[in-house]
Amino acid sequence: MTRYLVNKVIWEVDRTDDGLAAFKADPSGFLDIWTGSADGGSLTGEERQAIEARDYGWLYAMGANPFLLWQFARSVSVPDEMAVEELIASFRAAVEPHGYPDFHT
Repeated sequence: MTRYLVNKVIWEVDRTDDGLAAFKADPSGFLDIWTGSADGGSLTGEERQAIEARDYGWLYAMGANPFLLWQFARSVSVPDEMAVEELIASFRAAVEPHGYPDFHT
């Protein structure tokens, strides 16, 4: 996993209202700019799929920064898809099985 790039992408989604709107409208299109990016490499197919599918458990297990990952999850899910309480339960269920991964970049 290219932790730096995964963290940068999920940060970029949450960084501006335009980035968040672009990701919500077309996750695949948003991620196209991170394939072959000059900014630290390129997302692998597995990384891209995990971000697009919002597979928080996989991203967490592979070392995505937990603060950035939570902000990403909250931004893309609340309030349009679920209440924050529901997201907390869902996020916790996805990440708890992975214990405490190595988050060093």
